[in-house]
Amino acid sequence: MTDNPLLETWTTPFGVPPFDRIRPEHFAAGFEAAIAAHRAEIAAIANDAAPPSFANTVEALERAGALLTRIGATFFNLAASQATDALQAVERDWAPKLARHRMEVALDPGLFRRAAALHDLRAELGLDPDQMRLLERLHMGLIRSGAALDEAARARMTEISTRLATLHTQFGQNVLADENEWQMVLAESDLDGLPDFARAAAREAARERGVKGYVITLSRSSVEPFLTFSERRDLREKAWRAWVARGALHPGRDNAALIREILALRAERARLLGHADHAEFRLTDTMAQHPDAAERLLRAAWEPAKRRAAEERAELEALARAAGDNNPVEAWDWRFWAERARKAKHDFDGAALKPYFELEAMLRAVFATATRLFGVRFEERRDIPLYHPDVRAFEVLDADGAHRGVFLLDNYARTGKRSGAWMSSFRVADALDGRVSPIVVNNNNVAKSSPTLLSFDEARTLFHEFGHALHGLLSTARYPSQSGTAVLGDFVEFHSQVLEHWLTVPETLRTHARHHETGEALPEALLAKLLAARNEGQGFATVEYVSSALIDLALHRHAAPDSLELEAFEDAFLAEIGMPDAIGLRHRPIHFGHLFAGGGYAAGYYFYLWAEVLDADGFEAFEEAGDPFHPELAARLKAIYEAGDTRPPMELYRAFRGREPKVDALLRKRGLAA
Repeated sequence: MTDNPLLETWTTPFGVPPFDRIRPEHFAAGFEAAIAAHRAEIAAIANDAAPPSFANTVEALERAGALLTRIGATFFNLAASQATDALQAVERDWAPKLARHRMEVALDPGLFRRAAALHDLRAELGLDPDQMRLLERLHMGLIRSGAALDEAARARMTEISTRLATLHTQFGQNVLADENEWQMVLAESDLDGLPDFARAAAREAARERGVKGYVITLSRSSVEPFLTFSERRDLREKAWRAWVARGALHPGRDNAALIREILALRAERARLLGHADHAEFRLTDTMAQHPDAAERLLRAAWEPAKRRAAEERAELEALARAAGDNNPVEAWDWRFWAERARKAKHDFDGAALKPYFELEAMLRAVFATATRLFGVRFEERRDIPLYHPDVRAFEVLDADGAHRGVFLLDNYARTGKRSGAWMSSFRVADALDGRVSPIVVNNNNVAKSSPTLLSFDEARTLFHEFGHALHGLLSTARYPSQSGTAVLGDFVEFHSQVLEHWLTVPETLRTHARHHETGEALPEALLAKLLAARNEGQGFATVEYVSSALIDLALHRHAAPDSLELEAFEDAFLAEIGMPDAIGLRHRPIHFGHLFAGGGYAAGYYFYLWAEVLDADGFEAFEEAGDPFHPELAARLKAIYEAGDTRPPMELYRAFRGREPKVDALLRKRGLAA
């Protein structure tokens, strides 16, 4: 293919991919050319006749594969946000080929010899601290890929990685297919209890799918409001049962079989590398260091959460009985009665709050928070190519007006878009050969309507993902491998979760939470009720999260995963931990994309709670100072966002806080402290 934009120099503003010219058929030729170029670069490094040096080995590796990185980032971002049949076919074809290529590089004997020689002499090389960390983590990464194993074991490691790439891709595509296909069509008579915003979103979902009436989908932003407000218990049950069965709704798509094979291959890889199981292998390269440490933290929250959940259920059942409903509170009832309990206890109506949380206002809130804390501002640009009409582009500027990066924002749920919310990069920042600015994207799955009104949880997610975006946008790391979010897994969520606190800063709400029609500020009485109700339902929320994190560790420590009967294991495990009735796992294994649509959070779903210890303790520093925008604290926090992986996480945290974090802050934040 002679005219392939993937292989050209991009002359778009700031080097954003020329989305208007890129077609699915361009990727095969692009990947082939990029892999060939990368192989040549690796061969030149590995076979260099000159003695290994930091410059000709480590820095050369940092420069190698730039074309492949650019094409891969473009492809996988598009495959997540707009998964057409053509892109999914490319993904099925190329995911294993790319995995095989990555292993060929990681297991190149000449490359490993040079890295090992440098590692042995590292104390004598006169390296800067970021260079020392880069070399040490390069060496460890090669060993964790299998570079120190014998030839037969290295070959098996390549086979495992290649097969896992195929399985991860199939798992994610199966879940997406279920989410795309399932819908519950409603008539006007089925909408009892639904507030205006939920009706508008269901009407828009029906329009998008070409259906008359109203549609509830398996997007969280569609199904959760329905479970919260619908007075039709039969329809709530129907929606809930489909929602928790994602990944198993079609007999031709068997995610249970995929999970067995994924777990077995991960376990085999861990044993080849000298570890007892995948959880132990995974956590040796985290702040926690061992699964036992992660489980201790989860268990510390588990028992208080169960006690609180039992109290919450008793309240809900009493409320239901008082309303004449003598049915036991089931999983599809919990959100419905919890919303009424919150209203009764705090005179607080979640639906009444939404007119003050219009999407544009909340965007102004996150941008203003970034400006006040970190001195960066966001200006919307209309001249930047976009991959979908829903996407918006912003130039990120320093206080002096200097260009810092590009921020793409893709807010709305749609068919073909992966569920959930996430941050990713089309290009990471680095300063190896002059400053390269980042191109970062946030994806949310908000139900599209006019106006788009957010729940409080959706507004919090907006802040959360924006925290990840800032981590990428503020990076000052010299080397690409240390840039932005390329940090230890149980540290990466600190940057996102700590930013969530600024949503509930009263000054933020007074300034930006305004009625979308009248411009009226959020009334002080409603603000007080919102803040008072923040910890309402924390028993439920903590139980559904912690149980998911515990089953993740259990699955990845299973002694014989190849014979695992998934449903029986799930039932037995939940009985063993004393899972409260009527609360389900936040993510059942059958659709748990964090674990099985890729490997990034496998044995690592605990990351969120580990990082919550840091974010709860960290924000208390601002509370102690009496100023959520305290300049000195903000500057020290900004240094964590800028550092990437140039320093160990706890060293960065101590420089900010002056000490290590205290677990008690987590329980105080969740309202679970004794």
